[in-house]
Amino acid sequence: MRVLTILFALSLCAQEKSKFEMLGWIAGNWSGNMGRATMEENWLPAAGGAMLGLSRVVAGPRMVAFEFLRIVQKDGEVYYVAQPGGRPATEFKLTSVTATKAVFENPAHDHPKIITYEKDSEGNLVATIEGDERGQHKKQEFRFVRQHISGR
Repeated sequence: MRVLTILFALSLCAQEKSKFEMLGWIAGNWSGNMGRATMEENWLPAAGGAMLGLSRVVAGPRMVAFEFLRIVQKDGEVYYVAQPGGRPATEFKLTSVTATKAVFENPAHDHPKIITYEKDSEGNLVATIEGDERGQHKKQEFRFVRQHISGR
């Protein structure tokens, strides 16, 4: 009987996903609107311990913002790494993860301090940034719909 208990416990452990593996739902091509601008986030699926992302905002005929993004495993932890406008990288540590929500935090960063990705009940992606800026708590939400790219 004891052998069966041990085998059952090992089976459960093997079935548990790592925190990094739980983030697979972020992968895909997403777009949304911010006023008259169009936002896009494109995330490659995990490979080699990393997910790579690219974000851009287009207003009219111009790209007005872009960002290189990564979610990586490092030293037994998971980090969201942002490089807005190609600037030096800022890391946000994964502090909470479920099958539909991930929270990344960097209390030492000026703004944002918290980045949240959540899949809503309709399967859309909701990204939120928040933190204190100039003495005020600010929270900004970005809503994205999955895009199906033809030819893939």
